[in-house]
Amino acid sequence: MPPREQNDQGRLQRGDSGHLPDYASGLPDWQGAIDDFLSYLFVEKGLARNTLDAYSRDLISFQEVMESMGVAGPAQAETSHILAWLKGERARGQAASSITRALSAIRGLFRFMILEYGLKKSPTAVISNPIKGRHLPVVLDVGEVDRLLSAPDTGSDMGVRDRCLLELLYSCGLRASEAAGLKVSDMDLSLGYLRIQGKGGKERIVPMGQEAIFWVKRYIKGPRARLLKRRNSFHLFVTNRSRPMTRQRIWQIMKKYALKAGISKEVYPHVLRHSFATHLLEGGADLRSVQMLLGHADISTTQIYTHMDMARLRQIHKQFHPRG
Repeated sequence: MPPREQNDQGRLQRGDSGHLPDYASGLPDWQGAIDDFLSYLFVEKGLARNTLDAYSRDLISFQEVMESMGVAGPAQAETSHILAWLKGERARGQAASSITRALSAIRGLFRFMILEYGLKKSPTAVISNPIKGRHLPVVLDVGEVDRLLSAPDTGSDMGVRDRCLLELLYSCGLRASEAAGLKVSDMDLSLGYLRIQGKGGKERIVPMGQEAIFWVKRYIKGPRARLLKRRNSFHLFVTNRSRPMTRQRIWQIMKKYALKAGISKEVYPHVLRHSFATHLLEGGADLRSVQMLLGHADISTTQIYTHMDMARLRQIHKQFHPRG
């Protein structure tokens, strides 16, 4: 159900008329503004569910801070209130990237209020994004990847499923959400590729490695059917309760096998995606090809991996050069 329909039901359940206190001036309060904005993003912009969920979390958190300051709705918000929110986010230790993402959602909300409700100005207009430091993501070396991928007990159906999952995450550079949403019909095992629905519903085609194809075939041949217990599912990865696997479950699986493999680094699903890109570049792949395989809209996002490669080269130089 779209956000607006859900929240309209919530208002009726509270006994409201659908017009909350600040509507008297023609402008909604925070709840009404956020409901309408999310509905607009869902219906008009066609944003993906994961993106809407992130926007919703950020905006609801922002709403709580504003209401704690006595700011009833967007019409009462001043630049000083936004600055106070920013200061609070920094005090909580929020990363610059997280604050920037939330600020982007807040900017969008006020732009929407100007266009749809005639709000005179945005209190975010003179506020700059926090300066981001470039943090290099965690990457496993080839030996660590081998240990991680070999960690599942492939004598069991669950172990075969998990080995198949890990192989695909690394072979294809998948996000956890992409792996969780993968359907059997998205694969062509004879040609060896996957059709991936990425961020924003964008589709890309990714080749599969031979090891990944081997484990997918082995998983589909028997373990998957036994996990489904004669039930049907479009999803490739299912649980022992015959349900589609969630992103959260994929995180748990990664943590479990990283511990079993004796890997001391912090391991999460995106680590295999980072490792996929880094190992391709180290092997001589060009940046544009890696961008296409990862599904990045902007090549500047992919360029982080060239910085990682240079960081590794500097470490090698420092370690082995006589004047390093």
